[in-house]
Amino acid sequence: MKQTITLGLLALLVLIAAACGGSPVAPAAAEAAAEPAAVQAAAVVPAAAPASRLDTGYEGALPQRNQLLLGTLRLEDSAAAVTGEQAAKLLPLWQGIRATTSTGTASEAETNALLAQIEAALTDDQLTAIAAMQLTQTDLQEWGKSQGLSVGTGEGAAMGAGSGQSLSPEARATRRAERGGTGTSGGMSTALLDAVIELLEAK
Repeated sequence: MKQTITLGLLALLVLIAAACGGSPVAPAAAEAAAEPAAVQAAAVVPAAAPASRLDTGYEGALPQRNQLLLGTLRLEDSAAAVTGEQAAKLLPLWQGIRATTSTGTASEAETNALLAQIEAALTDDQLTAIAAMQLTQTDLQEWGKSQGLSVGTGEGAAMGAGSGQSLSPEARATRRAERGGTGTSGGMSTALLDAVIELLEAK
C-alpha cells in the first residue's frame, strides 16, 4: 500500500516538473519562429530610388530621362564622354527602358529605378556636366532638326506618325508620358533613346 502511494506521488511530481519546465519554452519557440518571418517581410519592402541629381524645375526643363539621353550625346564632344566600360553597364538599362516603354508595361517606380541606376553608372563629373547644360525642350527640338526629324507644333507631330486621331486627350497624355516628353518633344523622345542605344552599342 505504501509502495503504491509512493509511486503515485513520484509520478505526480514528474508531471508537475514537466509542466513547469515546458511552459517557458512555448513563448520562446514562438518568438524564434516569428523573427525570421518579420525579417523576411522587412526585406520585401523595396528601397526608394535615390533622388535625381538633375534639376527639372527650371523653365522648359527636359524630364530626367531626356536630360540623361541628350546629355550623354553631348558628352561625346568632351573629355567626359561615356567610356566603353560605362557603356556595357548603361546599354542594358536603356534597352530595358525602351522595351518597357514600347509595350507600355513600365510602372513609374520601375522607370525611376532604372533611371537611378543609369545615374549611378555615370561619374560625378559627367552628371555635373549634364546638369550644367540646363537642357530644355528647345535643345531637344534643335537636336531633332539636326537629325532630319520633322519638328511640328501640333499634336500629331508630338505623337508621331500613325498615332491616330481617335485617341482621347487622356490617352494622348499617357502616350506622351510613356515617351518621356510633352508637347512637340514627345515624338522625338524615342528617336533620342534609339540614338543613345546605338552610340552605346558602338562603344
